[in-house]
Order: sequence, then C-alpha cells, then structure tokens
Amino acid sequence: MNRPSLLGTGIIGAVVTATCCFTPVLAVALGALGLSAWLRRLDVVLLPLLALFVGLTALAVYRRRRAGRA
Repeated sequence: MNRPSLLGTGIIGAVVTATCCFTPVLAVALGALGLSAWLRRLDVVLLPLLALFVGLTALAVYRRRRAGRA
C-alpha cells in the first residue's frame, strides 16, 4: 500500500469510526433498520477500530516525514 492511500485510509477510517462512536448517527440508523439490539456491544468494536485507524494515520505520517528527510 503506498503512502498516500495509507494516509487516506487512516484518516477516513478514523473520521467514520469517530462519527459512529461519538454521535447518535449509528444509533438512529440501526434503530431505523430494526437492528438496535446491536448497540449494546458496539463500543467493543468501535473503540478498538478507532485506535487502529488513528495508529494507521500516525504510521503514514511517520513514514512520510522519514521519507522527506532522506
């Protein structure tokens, strides 16, 4: 995976995960679909995903800065 797509994937994933985690968007969407029972275990999935995408973004920024110095 090249650096621009790694950075883009990390940023987009972090934003989407944070949006689902910290706003009621996902609760409203799942409630409208009749899948609100899934909400009780949602933090078990979303918080690690947020950490993963933030780490992916940090890795991409680190690689970009290291390549810029060389």
